[in-house]
Amino acid sequence: MTTTDHQGFATRAIHATSPGNPSTRAIIPSIDLSVTFGIDAPGNPGGGYEYSRVGNPGRDALQHQLATLEGASHAITFATGLAAEDALLRSLLKPGDTVLLGDDVYGGTYRLLTGVFGRWGITVVTVDTSDLSAVERAVAEHPPAVIWLETPSNPLMTITDIAAVANLSGDAVVVVDGTFATPYLQRPLSLGADVVVHSTTKYLGGHSDVMGGVVATNHDHIAEAVSEHQSAAGAVVSPFESWLTMRGIKTLALRMEKHCDNAEAIAHALHADPRVKRVYFPGLEHHPGRDIAQAQMTRMGGMLSLELDSAEQAHALVTATTLFTLAGSLGSVDSLVNHPATMTHAALKGTPNEISPTIIRLSVGIEDVEDLLADLDQALTHAVS
Repeated sequence: MTTTDHQGFATRAIHATSPGNPSTRAIIPSIDLSVTFGIDAPGNPGGGYEYSRVGNPGRDALQHQLATLEGASHAITFATGLAAEDALLRSLLKPGDTVLLGDDVYGGTYRLLTGVFGRWGITVVTVDTSDLSAVERAVAEHPPAVIWLETPSNPLMTITDIAAVANLSGDAVVVVDGTFATPYLQRPLSLGADVVVHSTTKYLGGHSDVMGGVVATNHDHIAEAVSEHQSAAGAVVSPFESWLTMRGIKTLALRMEKHCDNAEAIAHALHADPRVKRVYFPGLEHHPGRDIAQAQMTRMGGMLSLELDSAEQAHALVTATTLFTLAGSLGSVDSLVNHPATMTHAALKGTPNEISPTIIRLSVGIEDVEDLLADLDQALTHAVS
């Protein structure tokens, strides 16, 4: 592990892993599949590994790589993004606590908090986190143990001023889901957040072939609590998945630049298309959070959403694309189209925060942008006639 804080992001992404096998001089870390490890004596593992649920060399290498990129002292990796969220919340909350949640968040996060933690005695209060006055009122009226932010949000691309919310948070722990932005574009810990979480399944892995999640923080007590919960509950990422995620992260900087280039071109083209009612993308001049996004992000990312005039048109578009695959994930090298109201955000149906069925979410991949634009054009022709 030869990286320093003064090196560039791409250099750290490639080199912030454990070295390869010194006996073979391999430059890529090996995959250590052993479940159990020999120890020095009963009760004394000798400073090494003992059991892979508790620790594994590959997982440690991935955690070091992620911590380095986030500017964190600790990174704890999990089998999925929701497993990471669950362990973090169980480590931070007790029955009777309140979570202040953005009113536009991933449906799985909302379902976890209301459907699982709600039965545990947790109160969830939703608020437009881009409205600082509303956040301040909510903190005063419903003192939270946790403030949970997504910025950009999923799927409406709302931008929240992380530093400003952190200043209003009082004693609450400020958690930022950084999945959309990745540490390449935004580092919430440097802006005052206490914790950042990612579904590493998405951009960090980057190829739709590995699942995982991470909790990163500079607070020792939070990291210790999350690690203890993980050891007790066991939602660990496997050695092979750790290796795949490390491999994906090595090309994150290159991929994110292409994702951003393509999404920017598509957002502007759709914004100018009279068949499209509205485009949600923080890089557009009309976006209300554009200035804040430019201040806390290096670029605007590879995600955007668009709105058509009717649910029927939206359904017709998402079933007419050919390069954009209709799928529930995001952040892959291949382009994906999603209908949040019936897919990723179906858990919000019937709540004040439900997503309009006229909304379509695009995860813009790294294909040739001309081909992606042509695919969307023919799909719009099919949907809007």
